[in-house]
Amino acid sequence: MSTQLTGVIAEHIRAINSFDVDAAVATFADDAYVNDNKREINGIAAIRRWIEKEMVGDSVTIDVTAVIDHYGDTIVRGRYDGTYDKTNLPENLILSNYFSVRDGKIVSLIVIFNQPSDY
Repeated sequence: MSTQLTGVIAEHIRAINSFDVDAAVATFADDAYVNDNKREINGIAAIRRWIEKEMVGDSVTIDVTAVIDHYGDTIVRGRYDGTYDKTNLPENLILSNYFSVRDGKIVSLIVIFNQPSDY
């Protein structure tokens, strides 16, 4: 495991942490999808609204703690913070971000609050 990000995923995290809506949206393919908290967000217009409201609007930042290359897809674990509702969330919220990239654009992003496994 490392914490080194490269390419479009590094640009995505930088844009989110800088609250730069246009730069964050530009990291996605036009027909990309995001699954965030079990909600499906399809297409660039919907992704823009999600970024505006829930990422930039809630001042979300991601402190990357691990980067894993898995057969060409990238898993980014990060400590999230922001002004979102933190009711029933741990003090250190670590989310796993599963990125698929094709032709230099994010085509899918799945954000999950994983729980430890007994296995």
